[in-house]
Amino acid sequence: MKKILNSSIGFLIIALTFASCNNGDSSKSNSALSSNAAEKVYVAPGQHDEFYAFISGGFSGQLSVYGLPSGRLFKVIPVFSQDAEKAYGYNEETSPMLNTSHGFIPWDDSHHPDISQTNGELDGRYIYINANNTPRIAKIDLTTFETTEIIEIPNSAGNHSSSFVTENTEYVVAGTRFSVPIPQKDMSIKDYKGNFKGALSFLKVNPDNGEMSIKFQILMPGFNYDLSHPGRGKSHGWFFFTTYNTEEANSLLEVNASQNDKDFIAAINWKKIEEYVNNGGGTKMPTNYAHNVYSDETHSATSTMIKEVLTINPIDVPGAVFLLPTPKSPHGCDVDPTGEYIVGNGKLSANLTVHSFTKMQDAIANKKFDGDAYGIPILKFEDVLAGSVEQPGLGPLHTEFDGKGNAYTTFFISSEVVKWKLGTWEVIDRKPTYYSVGHLMIPGGNSAKPFGKYVVAMNKITKDRYLPTGPEVTQSAQLYDISGDKMELLLDFPTIGEPHYAAGCPASLIEGNSKKLYKLAENKHPYAAKSDADTKVVRNGKEVHIQMTMIRSHFSPDNIEGIKVGDKVYFHVTNLEQDYDVPHGIAMIGANTSELLIMPGQTETFIWEPKQVGVWPFYCTDFCSALHQEMQGYIRVSPASSNLELSWSLGE
Repeated sequence: MKKILNSSIGFLIIALTFASCNNGDSSKSNSALSSNAAEKVYVAPGQHDEFYAFISGGFSGQLSVYGLPSGRLFKVIPVFSQDAEKAYGYNEETSPMLNTSHGFIPWDDSHHPDISQTNGELDGRYIYINANNTPRIAKIDLTTFETTEIIEIPNSAGNHSSSFVTENTEYVVAGTRFSVPIPQKDMSIKDYKGNFKGALSFLKVNPDNGEMSIKFQILMPGFNYDLSHPGRGKSHGWFFFTTYNTEEANSLLEVNASQNDKDFIAAINWKKIEEYVNNGGGTKMPTNYAHNVYSDETHSATSTMIKEVLTINPIDVPGAVFLLPTPKSPHGCDVDPTGEYIVGNGKLSANLTVHSFTKMQDAIANKKFDGDAYGIPILKFEDVLAGSVEQPGLGPLHTEFDGKGNAYTTFFISSEVVKWKLGTWEVIDRKPTYYSVGHLMIPGGNSAKPFGKYVVAMNKITKDRYLPTGPEVTQSAQLYDISGDKMELLLDFPTIGEPHYAAGCPASLIEGNSKKLYKLAENKHPYAAKSDADTKVVRNGKEVHIQMTMIRSHFSPDNIEGIKVGDKVYFHVTNLEQDYDVPHGIAMIGANTSELLIMPGQTETFIWEPKQVGVWPFYCTDFCSALHQEMQGYIRVSPASSNLELSWSLGE
């Protein structure tokens, strides 16, 4: 009986293992016996993932943090959109981060994160990411995983070919997608051609703290500037931008912007332009844009409006800007780790075009031009062509590199990732992504040192990959093992918003520097209460400022009287904990902001404007101890005519 039972159990284990690998898909049955994808993505309890993946949230306006290979979601970092979980954009400290020349803008469309680099290699200090709708670039500090700077981009619309960094993070680029009148004015849209401009903005980065400032804007012809990539190695000092709508159409672009056989990659010698600017070149243009900076010392953001920007006419800097013909309506613009190959993926082209930086330099030196566009020289296609990948798939979009001489390109229409060889241009492998893949990411795949173990493909459509959730289904990412000759699909995992691009790096670059808490002694918030002795309630006319502390498991003060209908009450709340991973929350009935989620040693503020008399509770929103439920207080609200003086207490 025991032998029969053991045999039955063994058969059951084999059957279950086979079924779990197969997932009901007969096409996977052959590979199920030779490999176990689940084992390759399994991270045991208490163990850490090998890589961080930072995946853009698209129309959520946020940036999400995942682990690879597990696909586990660790955090959603609020960037361009309000986030009630963390009070970002709701509390008084962070709401200035969402200030713009158009006013307070609590949402955006985030697309392309890029990790800071040193000598062409990821250094894990910062991530920069673009806002597409109201043009902005943000910086996230990877010691705190919080947004610490947002700068608005003037003269721009559809900030899409952004936010990619040069190999020593000298610059972050912000390129317009939509050309517009510069400066803006009331004019007929029919007068688009020849009158609209595309601004390519170069943001200088402070090497000490990563902060940005707009160094200059290049005012280019009125094309659409889709994506970009900096040069690497031998091409360091150059930036490359794909363009479409070189026809300068203004209506029915799906037809009228696809007339030309070739569009362009714009090659920008930013070092030459930087030298020109440093010697006094360029024209200062009146403008108005916001620069918002968050301080870890004061735990508060400030917003400054800047009134001018330096603009560059490319024909004033000979030898700085050239156009490389590229078939047709290209989207992705990618440079291999050596800096030699520039891949321009024409969405409507049957082949994949690769340009040579060396040949480009030779063509420029020998003036092998094929006319010009608004005074910018056009190089001859044949003179800059490195080679073509013949009929690799349908609808090529984006390319990443594994550092082993291979490139990986997504194909939107044929829904696949294709691996091909640099130099020989031969297709090595292809794997389906099932539904309309967009971007892909190899950790470090757009740097001089990729970590070619995994590729993440981000799909635009999901359909039957997950349980249905009504008319909208979660967005999908798929993880492939690329460590061998052939790609292997390991995992589907859902993502936040509509991810576009992602950035990834080894966890070892970041996790050791992650901040555990804010030291109370270093808290310079003007309303910080660093002990219960500092707590107080102060009236200034109809403004009341409450300086409150929180610690497991009470607020101080926990009972306040003398508040009146019509008052504007500021809760300045300091978390006194000095222990890792012990945040506290606070919420007040009737407050039309959000809760606060306050990290150890930090101070945050929300406003409450009581409209009814009564006794109203507040409480901790983040479960913090066994006595979390007891962490509460009351505020007594009296009529506006009341003469009741302010009083407060912690017990009697």
